[in-house]
Amino acid sequence: MAIWLVSRHSGATAWIEQQGIAIDHKVSHLDADAVQSGDTVVGTLPIHMVAALNERGIYYVHLELNIPAHLRGQELTLQQMTEVGVSLVAYKAERDKRPILFNQLTDKNENC
Repeated sequence: MAIWLVSRHSGATAWIEQQGIAIDHKVSHLDADAVQSGDTVVGTLPIHMVAALNERGIYYVHLELNIPAHLRGQELTLQQMTEVGVSLVAYKAERDKRPILFNQLTDKNENC
């Protein structure tokens, strides 16, 4: 069971290492076929990829941070990541196979 870090950012890598997490594979883009059931993927993946990984028995941990507008689009340092409150949060996702009925989306409680 391997731990994968998916990130292009050196600040994210430094923060993960500072947490004492032993990363087995660091990649900038995930080849989902290389990840095995029982592995853990850490990153900021889109929800459809998280759902596909979860479906295959892969644990997903999101590198969560709330980046203020003035820092968006910049390479964040380890210090900046810490200042914006970076954290690790596990998520499970699955594709909803119900048909999408836009005329029923006005009552959000009924469709969730």
